[in-house]
Amino acid sequence: MSGHQEGTFEALRVQLQEAAAAFADGPAALEGILLGLVDDVDRAAREPLEIFPVCHHSPASALAMARRLREKQPKVVYLELCEDMTPLLTEVRNCRLPVAVQAFASRLDGFPEEWAPLSVVAPITEASAEYQAIAYALDTPGVELVLVDRSSDHVFQWDTRRGRTETAGADAPAPEEEAALHGDAVGVEIGDLRPRFAELEEHLLRHGRVRHWSEWWHQYVELPLGDSDHDTYRQAMFLIGSLFRRLAPGDAERVRVDEDRERYMWTRMREHLAATGTDPEDCLYVCGAFHAASRVAEFGVDGGDTFEISPRTGTTWQYGLIPSSHAAIEAQFGLAAGSVSIAATVWAKNLKRTRVEPFRLAGQAGAKKARPRKTSAVASVTSTEPADMLTGFLRRPPVLDRLDEAELLGWSVDIVRAARRNGYLASTADAIAVFETSILLAGMRDRAKPTPYDFQDAAVTCIEKDTVPGRRDVRWLVEIMMGGDRIGQVGYEALPPLARDVHDRLAPLGLKLEARGVKRALLDIAGRPELERCSDVLWMLRYLMPHGAARPIMGERTLGERPIQESWDLALGTHQRALIELGYEGVSIEQVLEQRLRRAAYGPQATTATVLQAVEDATLHLRSRRLADELGTRALEVLAAERSVDGAPEVLRRVRRLLAYYRTSEPVLPRWIESFVKTGYAHYCTLLPTAFADEDAGVRQVAAMLGFLFSMETLALSLGCDRTQLELAVAQSHPEDPSKTALLWASQTQLGTMTRSELRERCDGLLDNPLALPTYPRYLSGLLHALEPAPGLTDFVVEAVSNAFGRLPDPVLLPWLPTLITSLRSSGAELAPLLIREAGRIFPSRLAELDSWVPPWRETPQPIRTRPTSDQRAGHRAILLDAHPATCDAVAALLGCEGPWEPATTCPSGVALVGRHPATAEAVAALLTRI
Repeated sequence: MSGHQEGTFEALRVQLQEAAAAFADGPAALEGILLGLVDDVDRAAREPLEIFPVCHHSPASALAMARRLREKQPKVVYLELCEDMTPLLTEVRNCRLPVAVQAFASRLDGFPEEWAPLSVVAPITEASAEYQAIAYALDTPGVELVLVDRSSDHVFQWDTRRGRTETAGADAPAPEEEAALHGDAVGVEIGDLRPRFAELEEHLLRHGRVRHWSEWWHQYVELPLGDSDHDTYRQAMFLIGSLFRRLAPGDAERVRVDEDRERYMWTRMREHLAATGTDPEDCLYVCGAFHAASRVAEFGVDGGDTFEISPRTGTTWQYGLIPSSHAAIEAQFGLAAGSVSIAATVWAKNLKRTRVEPFRLAGQAGAKKARPRKTSAVASVTSTEPADMLTGFLRRPPVLDRLDEAELLGWSVDIVRAARRNGYLASTADAIAVFETSILLAGMRDRAKPTPYDFQDAAVTCIEKDTVPGRRDVRWLVEIMMGGDRIGQVGYEALPPLARDVHDRLAPLGLKLEARGVKRALLDIAGRPELERCSDVLWMLRYLMPHGAARPIMGERTLGERPIQESWDLALGTHQRALIELGYEGVSIEQVLEQRLRRAAYGPQATTATVLQAVEDATLHLRSRRLADELGTRALEVLAAERSVDGAPEVLRRVRRLLAYYRTSEPVLPRWIESFVKTGYAHYCTLLPTAFADEDAGVRQVAAMLGFLFSMETLALSLGCDRTQLELAVAQSHPEDPSKTALLWASQTQLGTMTRSELRERCDGLLDNPLALPTYPRYLSGLLHALEPAPGLTDFVVEAVSNAFGRLPDPVLLPWLPTLITSLRSSGAELAPLLIREAGRIFPSRLAELDSWVPPWRETPQPIRTRPTSDQRAGHRAILLDAHPATCDAVAALLGCEGPWEPATTCPSGVALVGRHPATAEAVAALLTRI
């Protein structure tokens, strides 16, 4: 450094050396840090390409940026933002701020698959210096905006997977719904400025008498710099950035990433200057104060060109704008709840107080009509030899703002009014208490004027008692009163094609779907058939989007049924980010849904049940026979490779449903489902003995296997399967678990190898054996699950349960009842109706009949009637003919016999007729007897 440069901040250097000697053992202890701070400030201030240091969402930075842009009018603005996000910035004018620029990747090439999906967001608010720079550059003719930070791909190339947790702060959390607007994306914070040395931050908070970092910044940086001139602002921000940089802990990996970012940006700026021939004096470099005070060799327009930028990976990145909110920004970047809203309020006050005209994009929602700007005026340029404004700023005592009693009184009245609306028993006395406590707290913290944070503490102290009567506590109410959580919205023109297509297809509903909140949609499809297309879109959105975005209130979609009327609660505006991210996956929701179904079916964790679910969803939502057949073939492959029976209940349920649908809607069954039944029959027969003996296989899974085998047996046998397979599999099964043993007995009864009498004898034997009584409920559990493969045993199961209630002792019966109820509710929901229906048929319908009622299984069997002899039958016929001559005449006429009827005693022809047609006579006799 030359002697002239050393003289610029010589007075400050002398003061810092004296301070080091006074507060340390010697000047060498602090000289490296204190004098290094001055060197960093001097180096950054003398750079020919003007560096403008900023802090993220700082009203002071935004105000200083607006002033400087109107004074300097640079021709090129270099901005610290991912360089691949440049095309999106022109769409910001079609949105209502705050919004976030997003880069999204779901298909990775060059990154570990477990990282997917990758997402990088950069939020933008109106009270930020970067928005002022963007608005100036895009709306001023002849000005070029160049993004110079690393690309989204490089963010993850240099990420050691610790960056996701570093942005999470320890300040107050934000509301969950709004904090989730950014999801788990990695945030690119323009102007990151916060101590990375925990002890330093703790020291600043303790001596500053504040609770969190946002309050410290507001009190000791934001307010003093709000009215400072340009040189003072720059040098103060350089100093803060250098201080935080030099006192950061020695994390070598993080330091490397920070320095590589600075090398990257300066390399890109020099490339642009060389390519365009722009004079550095006509440029402005907007970056975080932390990176402005850089010491890398590539720093400056005269820096070295030794840094090589690595190529991007093969990952395909998608770009778009997503809605953001103050709460989402606070949650992602570790700011105190309400701090961004307070910053927006301070920004509005600064504009009103200083009369500075901010820059706004033409057409921006909420923007005023743009005034014509004079771009031909001679711009003032900061000298390359800046004066020392930092010494005077550091020595100047803080300005004591006068107490604005009217403002504070208005706050106190408003918070009491808001508290009463939310259930608090607040009164005028509480408003006075909040007013006085705010002044008291400010005085205790060495402040002449209460800040919004002092007022918030006072309101909590004076109004909030032991409990919170509603959803919102007093701290939240103060945040709402100070401006609230502003939520951005992406305009229709800035939406991806898929999102615009969804809005166009739902237009017949006549709802403002872009607005936040829940909208009720009523679809009378029978009266307006064109609404069926809207119904198709809504069901696909319900499948693809988070819960609550599209929620059916009335109506369902099942296989083989057409909708008549439906009612929906729609919140597409609230879940706009999720809809936009669908647009990164395809150009239509049908394409995205097909990709999702294929991904689920061909994924490494795919099971037979999940693939069958994909088949059903493809049939329901896409009505695609081609895709359903392809996924069905995939289900057949997965089934053949499975060696576990955990998914057997779900497989059985879905195969039954698909079979019922294809039998009623298709002339023939698809080939894949025939092959599935045939393969499944052999597959489950092979696994059945092992499943009966395996302790890990539950009775519900084994019952589902048997249900598949018995219910699909007719179709499987028609396709060439052999029933002997099932008989051998049952014969080879030797379970030890009581529930599986009872299930095996039921299977043998269904096959015919065990009679019902033998099954009843075995159950009665268990009840007669005192040693087996404790395990009898487990046998009943197996019989209950046996209704899946053998529904014909329902009456026997009712009998077994009734015997258990009548004969089991209370120590065994009472602990089993909760288990019975919970098992029926969880895994036997489809079996309970069978038991209830059968019990209603068997048991008496009236209470008075219960005392004399005898269970059917205890009734004495009726004697078997013997068949009468031929002579007896002939006599019976003769008597019958004599008793009913008209009937006999009619039958004789049908049989072709003519002549009048005579009694059998006088007319042997009648007896001959009966003899010739005995079967007819017996049928007529049976009919008449029944009548």
